[in-house]
Amino acid sequence: MAPALASSLRLALVIGAFAAGALAWASGLLPGILRWQEDIVYLAGQHLQLMAISGALAILVGVPIGVLLTRERFRGAADAITQVVSLGTTIPTLALLALAMTVVGIGAPAAIVGLFVLTLLPVVLNTMAGLRMVPPHLVEAARGMGMTPWRTLVAVELPNALFVIFAGIRTALTINVGTVPLAFLVGGGGLGELIFTGIDLMDPSMLLAGAIPTALLAVCVDLAVGQAQLWLVPRGVNPLR
Repeated sequence: MAPALASSLRLALVIGAFAAGALAWASGLLPGILRWQEDIVYLAGQHLQLMAISGALAILVGVPIGVLLTRERFRGAADAITQVVSLGTTIPTLALLALAMTVVGIGAPAAIVGLFVLTLLPVVLNTMAGLRMVPPHLVEAARGMGMTPWRTLVAVELPNALFVIFAGIRTALTINVGTVPLAFLVGGGGLGELIFTGIDLMDPSMLLAGAIPTALLAVCVDLAVGQAQLWLVPRGVNPLR
């Protein structure tokens, strides 16, 4: 894109954002949202806590599962196991949360279990895809140098697969943040409390006080993981550097 056109687009975006903000303030919508400021801060903390715990669990469980399913002895069971893991995305999210509630009870544990199951599949699939994309001659060269299977995995396969694995984590966490509002339905807290209460009371400002921060959190998480992907993946195998 030409620099002049890019500058014009940026200027148009700034003017559009300023005009939208002024219109929202003049209509009373923005002051209506800001009156929930304390609730937004408190519930956003709960929102991030649910995302962080369920997302971390999905990464800690999903990456090893993806690695195991690419090993020779487990390849025969890879399709069956990925089908089982994918059940978490085929079941409607509300039904998944209800099932989790029947197992671990109402509240944050049910929300964490439901979000964990929903987040697991992208992490597993991208770990498998990343490892399968590693050039076979690199693995053969590592074995020819006398590396053990574990050393080959850590020193050759994982660094070359890291960019694709990060892409799965990025997708999983972004989906997770956007789904956390449903945790309110099982007593898990989060910004869904403002969204669903705003729907019940037919209060648009209250609804937006939950919806807008949720969207902003999803964008911030996506940008943060994107930066981690940019700087943590080795330069030689990172197409962004």
